[in-house]
Amino acid sequence: MIGTIAAKELRSLFNSPLAWVVLAVLQVIFGYLFMVGVGRYGDLQPQLAQYPNPPGITEIVVAPVFGVAAIVLLLVVPLLSMRLIAEERRNQTLTFLVSAPISVMQIVLGKFTSLMLFLLIATGLIVVMALSLYAGGRIDLGLVAANALGLILLSGAFAAVGLYLSSLTAQPVTAAISAFAALLVLWIVNMGASDPASVLHLLSLLRHYETFARGLLNTGDLAWFGMFIAVFLWLTVRRLDRDRLAS
Repeated sequence: MIGTIAAKELRSLFNSPLAWVVLAVLQVIFGYLFMVGVGRYGDLQPQLAQYPNPPGITEIVVAPVFGVAAIVLLLVVPLLSMRLIAEERRNQTLTFLVSAPISVMQIVLGKFTSLMLFLLIATGLIVVMALSLYAGGRIDLGLVAANALGLILLSGAFAAVGLYLSSLTAQPVTAAISAFAALLVLWIVNMGASDPASVLHLLSLLRHYETFARGLLNTGDLAWFGMFIAVFLWLTVRRLDRDRLAS
């Protein structure tokens, strides 16, 4: 049933121009940054040759694209998540959905899965460009994999927050603005913390993503993203449970 709901939501997303416009814009941004990185790498070759262990093409070309992608998705995901539940509430179809003979958990996971499949496509655009560098040399597959995993986890966190805030309102635009504001706060929350042990570092999305951006796999960060996503999905389930009880 989760797969059925995810497929329905994904079809609905691609039946609208929003999905195609977003993918086209992402491709233009990522492609431009990628080509700029390739050009910069070529210009830096004489200088890099003077170092005994210079950074490779993956560090100079691919990693920055993933970094910019994280910021771009911070802007994009609220636009994609805003309609998932808020539109159902606005169109007064949410009552029928939560009254159907399926669990609220299946509804939430189905909608979350549909958004994640779209975000996997966006991440795949960068991975394909990175793999194309094999035509001219070798790349650091470990760094590419770590960055891709980090971006997927970060996207999952964005999607979970956006889905929850979409469940709180009947206005998709309100859901989008609220999600962007919440994600921006979670992104920069630790910037004013001077104490390395501050709890603000624990809450920062950027702090946990940076480990993957450096090519490292930290089990603590993996667990943190897993718990973060699970908490917001649980909050969404609780919110829809109240709608089911009220219907």
